[in-house]
Amino acid sequence: MSKKLYVGNLPFSTNEDEIRDLFAAYGEVQSVSLIVDRETGRLRGFGFVEMAEGAEDAMEALNGKAFGGRDLRVNEAQERQPRSGGYGGDRSRNSW
Repeated sequence: MSKKLYVGNLPFSTNEDEIRDLFAAYGEVQSVSLIVDRETGRLRGFGFVEMAEGAEDAMEALNGKAFGGRDLRVNEAQERQPRSGGYGGDRSRNSW
């Protein structure tokens, strides 16, 4: 069973291949997904790595490890909570 890891505090200059290589030392990497800002196209400094095996070892070894001048944050990814609305309120109350 695969496990998805959150990887935070990434240097903005990194790429998926570098992250794949870093995590591959601990097990089989199934996917790497770096999150990009929609407007600027720049990395947002975090991403996700899915591993078939070795995820626990990777978390233990890489959490807090310096990478590209920054200390990585690595932990098990949490399911994203659904977002509400988008306009900041209950639109049914508007009288227009």
